[in-house]
Amino acid sequence: MASVNKVILVGNLGADPEVRYMPSGDAVANLRIATTDRYKDKQSGEMKEATEWHRISMFGKLAEIAGQYLRKGSSVYIEGRIRTRKWQDQSGQDKYSTEIVADQMQMLGGRVGANDGDSDSGTDRSASQQSPASAQRSAPTGQRPPPARRQPTQAPSNGFGDMDDDIPFARPAALDGIPFRNDGAPMY
Repeated sequence: MASVNKVILVGNLGADPEVRYMPSGDAVANLRIATTDRYKDKQSGEMKEATEWHRISMFGKLAEIAGQYLRKGSSVYIEGRIRTRKWQDQSGQDKYSTEIVADQMQMLGGRVGANDGDSDSGTDRSASQQSPASAQRSAPTGQRPPPARRQPTQAPSNGFGDMDDDIPFARPAALDGIPFRNDGAPMY
């Protein structure tokens, strides 16, 4: 019988992502996500909360995107798999770490800490990751900055004055809610 190792989480970051680069140049991001379960206590009838913290690891382009766009408090959807690593501390003792290796990420809600009044509230942005082996084969792609905001002008009274002429597909895929692969190409 086949086995399944699949994790789906929706939670908030407890701190900014830690992004490092391996000697090969590939990015690695580590983050901690909090999920909260709410339940009714049978004894007292009160609503209670239980918070779990999850260690998340991301590799390649997905790690770069996380480092660029995620901040403490960001709401995020993660799909991945559980992995337990064995390592030795400085005294030579074996230690074990269980974490989630993210395959896909979707940023939820608006930008955390945006102070320019341009909140992307309600916009979902997503990304996916290739396996670390295939991520090493893909070359990093450049990110274009979002288009500059135009100053509103006085529109003629033809009933279309409130329309925005910005081209919706001119923004990077990471900001438009379009899922994309680790190489930056759209998944559709």
